[in-house]
Amino acid sequence: MQYTILGNTGLVVSRLAFGAMTFSSGNRDLPSVYKVEESVAGKLVGQALDAGITFFDTADVYACGQSEEILGRALASRRR
Repeated sequence: MQYTILGNTGLVVSRLAFGAMTFSSGNRDLPSVYKVEESVAGKLVGQALDAGITFFDTADVYACGQSEEILGRALASRRR
């Protein structure tokens, strides 16, 4: 994995980012987008971390905040 500095923060992150927009725990407002349930999300995040990805993207508007909550739980057990 290649890494870079994030802006002027000094934070080193992977050059590849993992987008969590599709994570949902039941929100079906946009079924073509919100289609990854929590059990699958956890596996995907684990694979991304194992591959060296350290840059994750989410937003409070993705599935009404469900994406952030799911990503947070998926990362919680693997935080250093």
